[in-house]
Amino acid sequence: MLNKILKLVFALGLVFCLVLVRYYENVLFYDPFLDYFKGDFNQMPLPEFDVFRLILNLLFRYGLNMIISLGLIYVIFKDYMMIQFSFFLYLVAFFVLLILFFLVINYYGSDNNFLLFYVRRFLIQPIFVLLFIPAFYFQKRHS
Repeated sequence: MLNKILKLVFALGLVFCLVLVRYYENVLFYDPFLDYFKGDFNQMPLPEFDVFRLILNLLFRYGLNMIISLGLIYVIFKDYMMIQFSFFLYLVAFFVLLILFFLVINYYGSDNNFLLFYVRRFLIQPIFVLLFIPAFYFQKRHS
Protein backbone atom coordinates (compact mmCIF):
# COMPACT_ATOMS: atom_id res chain seq x y z
CA MET A 1 0.00 0.00 0.00
CA LEU A 2 2.79 2.42 0.94
CA ASN A 3 4.64 1.55 -2.28
CA LYS A 4 1.60 2.49 -4.38
CA ILE A 5 1.19 5.77 -2.51
CA LEU A 6 4.86 6.65 -3.04
CA LYS A 7 4.57 5.74 -6.71
CA LEU A 8 1.53 8.01 -7.04
CA VAL A 9 3.26 10.88 -5.20
CA PHE A 10 6.34 10.61 -7.43
CA ALA A 11 4.21 10.41 -10.57
CA LEU A 12 2.16 13.45 -9.56
CA GLY A 13 5.35 15.31 -8.67
CA LEU A 14 6.76 14.64 -12.13
CA VAL A 15 3.52 15.71 -13.80
CA PHE A 16 3.70 18.90 -11.70
CA CYS A 17 7.25 19.42 -13.00
CA LEU A 18 5.91 19.24 -16.56
CA VAL A 19 3.29 21.83 -15.62
CA LEU A 20 6.01 24.08 -14.17
CA VAL A 21 8.01 23.88 -17.40
CA ARG A 22 4.93 25.04 -19.28
CA TYR A 23 4.08 27.73 -16.71
CA TYR A 24 7.56 29.27 -16.77
CA GLU A 25 8.12 28.92 -20.52
CA ASN A 26 8.40 32.69 -21.05
CA VAL A 27 11.08 32.97 -18.37
CA LEU A 28 13.09 29.83 -19.11
CA PHE A 29 13.18 29.69 -22.90
CA TYR A 30 13.88 31.91 -25.87
CA ASP A 31 11.02 31.30 -28.29
CA PRO A 32 9.76 34.13 -30.51
CA PHE A 33 7.06 31.77 -31.77
CA LEU A 34 5.27 31.78 -28.39
CA ASP A 35 3.73 35.21 -28.96
CA TYR A 36 3.44 34.62 -32.70
CA PHE A 37 1.18 31.60 -32.28
CA LYS A 38 -0.88 33.29 -29.56
CA GLY A 39 -1.95 35.93 -32.08
CA ASP A 40 -3.60 35.72 -35.48
CA PHE A 41 -0.62 33.94 -37.01
CA ASN A 42 -2.35 33.21 -40.32
CA GLN A 43 -2.23 36.89 -41.18
CA MET A 44 1.28 37.67 -39.88
CA PRO A 45 4.74 37.04 -41.31
CA LEU A 46 7.08 34.80 -39.33
CA PRO A 47 8.89 36.54 -36.49
CA GLU A 48 12.59 37.32 -36.66
CA PHE A 49 14.67 34.84 -34.67
CA ASP A 50 18.23 33.86 -33.87
CA VAL A 51 18.64 30.32 -35.30
CA PHE A 52 21.43 29.19 -32.97
CA ARG A 53 19.69 30.51 -29.86
CA LEU A 54 16.37 28.98 -30.94
CA ILE A 55 17.96 25.55 -31.53
CA LEU A 56 19.67 25.64 -28.12
CA ASN A 57 16.45 26.60 -26.38
CA LEU A 58 14.41 23.98 -28.25
CA LEU A 59 17.02 21.41 -27.24
CA PHE A 60 16.91 22.60 -23.63
CA ARG A 61 13.13 22.52 -23.44
CA TYR A 62 12.81 19.20 -25.27
CA GLY A 63 15.55 17.72 -23.07
CA LEU A 64 13.90 18.95 -19.88
CA ASN A 65 10.54 17.52 -20.93
CA MET A 66 12.25 14.29 -22.02
CA ILE A 67 14.05 13.79 -18.70
CA ILE A 68 10.88 14.41 -16.70
CA SER A 69 8.89 12.14 -19.04
CA LEU A 70 11.46 9.35 -18.78
CA GLY A 71 11.28 9.69 -15.00
CA LEU A 72 7.51 9.37 -15.19
CA ILE A 73 7.76 6.27 -17.37
CA TYR A 74 10.26 4.76 -14.95
CA VAL A 75 8.06 5.48 -11.92
CA ILE A 76 5.08 3.87 -13.62
CA PHE A 77 6.72 0.80 -15.17
CA LYS A 78 10.08 0.28 -13.37
CA ASP A 79 11.55 -1.16 -16.57
CA TYR A 80 15.03 -0.05 -17.63
CA MET A 81 14.60 -1.44 -21.16
CA MET A 82 11.54 0.78 -21.66
CA ILE A 83 13.59 3.79 -20.58
CA GLN A 84 16.36 2.94 -23.06
CA PHE A 85 13.85 2.42 -25.86
CA SER A 86 12.01 5.64 -24.98
CA PHE A 87 15.29 7.58 -24.85
CA PHE A 88 16.20 6.32 -28.33
CA LEU A 89 12.75 7.27 -29.67
CA TYR A 90 13.01 10.72 -28.08
CA LEU A 91 16.41 11.33 -29.70
CA VAL A 92 15.30 10.21 -33.15
CA ALA A 93 12.10 12.25 -32.87
CA PHE A 94 14.01 15.36 -31.81
CA PHE A 95 16.32 15.30 -34.82
CA VAL A 96 13.51 14.50 -37.26
CA LEU A 97 11.26 17.22 -35.81
CA LEU A 98 14.04 19.81 -35.67
CA ILE A 99 14.96 19.21 -39.30
CA LEU A 100 11.29 19.30 -40.29
CA PHE A 101 10.79 22.51 -38.27
CA PHE A 102 13.51 24.35 -40.16
CA LEU A 103 12.52 22.86 -43.51
CA VAL A 104 8.99 24.18 -43.03
CA ILE A 105 10.33 27.61 -42.06
CA ASN A 106 12.75 27.78 -44.99
CA TYR A 107 10.55 26.31 -47.73
CA TYR A 108 7.06 27.38 -46.72
CA GLY A 109 7.67 30.41 -44.52
CA SER A 110 4.35 31.74 -43.30
CA ASP A 111 2.46 29.92 -46.09
CA ASN A 112 2.02 26.75 -44.02
CA ASN A 113 1.61 28.00 -40.45
CA PHE A 114 -0.42 25.04 -39.27
CA LEU A 115 2.29 22.54 -40.15
CA LEU A 116 4.84 24.75 -38.42
CA PHE A 117 2.53 25.07 -35.41
CA TYR A 118 2.14 21.31 -35.00
CA VAL A 119 5.77 20.40 -35.60
CA ARG A 120 6.78 23.03 -33.03
CA ARG A 121 4.13 21.69 -30.64
CA PHE A 122 5.78 18.26 -30.67
CA LEU A 123 9.14 19.90 -29.95
CA ILE A 124 8.04 22.02 -27.00
CA GLN A 125 5.30 19.96 -25.34
CA PRO A 126 5.63 16.53 -23.68
CA ILE A 127 3.25 14.91 -26.15
CA PHE A 128 5.31 11.75 -26.59
CA VAL A 129 4.81 10.71 -22.97
CA LEU A 130 1.06 10.77 -23.62
CA LEU A 131 1.66 8.29 -26.42
CA PHE A 132 4.29 6.14 -24.71
CA ILE A 133 2.51 5.44 -21.42
CA PRO A 134 -0.63 3.89 -22.96
CA ALA A 135 1.48 2.03 -25.55
CA PHE A 136 3.79 0.57 -22.89
CA TYR A 137 0.85 -0.28 -20.67
CA PHE A 138 -0.84 -2.10 -23.55
CA GLN A 139 2.38 -3.93 -24.42
CA LYS A 140 3.04 -4.97 -20.83
CA ARG A 141 -0.51 -6.13 -20.39
CA HIS A 142 -0.49 -8.24 -23.56
CA SER A 143 2.93 -9.84 -23.19
